[in-house]
Amino acid sequence: MVKDNENNTPPKVHNLLKLAEQTTIDLSNEKKMVLFEITRFNIEARYPDYKFDFYKKCTKDFAKKYLIKIRELHKCIHEKI
Repeated sequence: MVKDNENNTPPKVHNLLKLAEQTTIDLSNEKKMVLFEITRFNIEARYPDYKFDFYKKCTKDFAKKYLIKIRELHKCIHEKI
């Protein structure tokens, strides 16, 4: 499903939206937003100042909400490949 570089090694980035855009998988704007949002988790968890803020907002409800979104996104992508 990769555009014109199927045999190449994926770029070494953590930007899920950027990686998705390098494929032929057509995602809705809603799914792209989920990728953008969960990419931020990686950045926020890596830096001490952001990490503390992220831990504060990462409640059980917050985690449950994103787990549902991620599962839906996984299913959507899996169906397209």
